[in-house]
Amino acid sequence: MWTFLVQGVFQGAVYGLLAVGLVLVYKGTRVFNFAQGEFGSVAAFVTWGLLLHTAVPYLVAFVGGLLAAVAMGLLVERAVVRPLFAASRLILLVATVGVALLAIALTVLAAQPQARVLPPAVAGEPITVAGASVLPQQILVLVALAAVAAGLAGFFRTDLGLAVLAVSQDPVATRVVGINPVMLSRVIWGLAAGLGGLAGLLQAPVGIFTPGFMTATTLLPAFAAAVLGGMTSLPGAFAGGVAIGVAQNLGIYLLGQQLAVPGAAELTVFGLLLAVLLVRPQGLLGKAA
Repeated sequence: MWTFLVQGVFQGAVYGLLAVGLVLVYKGTRVFNFAQGEFGSVAAFVTWGLLLHTAVPYLVAFVGGLLAAVAMGLLVERAVVRPLFAASRLILLVATVGVALLAIALTVLAAQPQARVLPPAVAGEPITVAGASVLPQQILVLVALAAVAAGLAGFFRTDLGLAVLAVSQDPVATRVVGINPVMLSRVIWGLAAGLGGLAGLLQAPVGIFTPGFMTATTLLPAFAAAVLGGMTSLPGAFAGGVAIGVAQNLGIYLLGQQLAVPGAAELTVFGLLLAVLLVRPQGLLGKAA
């Protein structure tokens, strides 16, 4: 069971990265972004393509994948979100679903639907951590999560970061004092897309990946993590991601392997989410309305 617990922490770190991007977009623009997973899928496929068809070093391909994700985020903000911003949030939600489906279709056309393998950023034999076998790539996930947390903490102490926080609290007041909401929207979507891209690049080397793999396997747990943390709390999104990852893996062990319950992972995740929301409707770190 200990191995499942440790593996859950590492998987939860990926959920946490994706959940932070979801929370950033929701706090800043009040959009539930169902295209968040595709930032990660696109980053993984661009990195894979650069490694396969060029002689660039791994780090250059990795950065290229991240930049592709950020570019996609900025394109979505400019071409989809901004023209529809005055529409209802439901229309924007459906629009992001459309973006995700379009991204998956274009990836299939460009790369075919076969499974791919992305080499890990950190290669090596599994190592033992607290009695559990862990890949170096998985340790990198935790390091990345800590680095992102520290980076965001520093960013939100800058003038630009404070402006992002301000627009998430009171968009009307920020316009009154002269803060440019269009520029902030670009920053928010660019940051969220970069986090989604990073999550995809860290998740893809753990196994095989296919077009839309982040949307299919990671988006719903990340949304659950964001809601569990409060949907407006960045620390809550991090914590919610780890909690969801641990719950998912413990559910696989306790319900799936021990009791042969079908759908054990999903049952545990959404059971945990329901239990928390019944006790604290605002989430673990969210504020009551």
